[in-house]
Amino acid sequence: MTSIHAQRRQRFLERLGGVAAVIPAAPQVTHHADCEYPFRQNSDFWYLTGFDEPDAVALLLPHRPPGERFVLFVHPREASAEVWTGFRWGSEGAVEQFGADLAHPLSELAERLADYLSGAEGIAFRIGKHPQVEPLVLSAWARQLDRAPRTGVAALGLVAPCPMLHALRLRKQPEELERMREACRISAEAHERAREVVRPGLNERQVQAVIEQHFLEQGARGPAYGSIVAGGDNACVLHYTANNALLRDGDLLLIDAGCSLGDYYNGDITRTFPVNGRFSAEQRQLYELVLAAQEAAVATVAPGQTAEAVHATAVRVLVEGLVELGLLSGEVDGIIERGAYRHLYMHRTGHWLGLDVHDVGAYRLGEHPQELEPGIVLTVEPGLYVSDRLPVPEDQPAIDERWKGIGIRIEDDVAVTEHGHELLTAAALKAPAAMQRD
Repeated sequence: MTSIHAQRRQRFLERLGGVAAVIPAAPQVTHHADCEYPFRQNSDFWYLTGFDEPDAVALLLPHRPPGERFVLFVHPREASAEVWTGFRWGSEGAVEQFGADLAHPLSELAERLADYLSGAEGIAFRIGKHPQVEPLVLSAWARQLDRAPRTGVAALGLVAPCPMLHALRLRKQPEELERMREACRISAEAHERAREVVRPGLNERQVQAVIEQHFLEQGARGPAYGSIVAGGDNACVLHYTANNALLRDGDLLLIDAGCSLGDYYNGDITRTFPVNGRFSAEQRQLYELVLAAQEAAVATVAPGQTAEAVHATAVRVLVEGLVELGLLSGEVDGIIERGAYRHLYMHRTGHWLGLDVHDVGAYRLGEHPQELEPGIVLTVEPGLYVSDRLPVPEDQPAIDERWKGIGIRIEDDVAVTEHGHELLTAAALKAPAAMQRD
């Protein structure tokens, strides 16, 4: 992977021009006073370096000569620390294994940073996110400004690296797409295993255990986010993660779960099916409607389209179907324009997917939506959630009790290709017949 990260750094350096970038790693986070959460690297830092240790700082310095443009500051090799928290690569490993031109102990960042930034036209650093590093960057910049009247040289401004870096991350390279196929494969298999074991009387947490065991058995780090295993009315809570209720005969079960690989690429799948293997009439009608909306939205994914168009496609199919079922009333365009459907469908139809589950990248460029391009990966996940949690708009019909407590979402991960799209999560079945059993 070293060459892949080197290619990414080169593309980023080209975008920086004469601006120097300071990209910090994630810190180690503790809980229970002194116990540490499993470490999760900052995605921007990982994208550029592949270095999976906390607190490190990467400098990308296009204004420096070759051999000085990629500098890492890292924790040093230290036996007394490594016996507690594990192996460290140290400065030597940062150069030999991760391609740094130069590497130094993290303790030297304060004294060396200003010299490395000297001569840059500007400094790219994300303010407000890295409290340990930010004062050092501001101090180095202030020193340049103080000396500018004498030297005539100073970084002209502090800019965010995010727009440049996130535009690169939005469009996945072939090797990234391959990793996402693997994350989606494991995630889809876990959903299939879960559906095989579900029966009335199980606890939601037991189903969660089946899913996450498969993630680990297949070599993933674990779940990409808090797995949602929501039976019955719990499915109407969009980010339900308690996962501690019994599964009841006659209810649906919504599972929103995906794995994260060792290099942080993610899957994100939602499936909904009857706990006892048989849809009721109302469940079947709403399920088929959500599936029709989802399939129409997936079909919209292609170069030149937009995430907004994908969402609009799903909304129109849902609203037309809900009017036909009597859960909405009125003219379809008017309902959509007023948002009079949002007590039943209150979220967007998808998001970018990559190193982060809700991945980076602009959805709009000023007044214009971001066009879909080959290499972009997004989720497509319409749903319906029928409950008393949100008030029914005054011009819409009251909800009959027979519909209440039905929550359905169907979500796939879709990569934009040259001529259309690739459904990365097709191995997780979703046809109504596949959701049922005798």
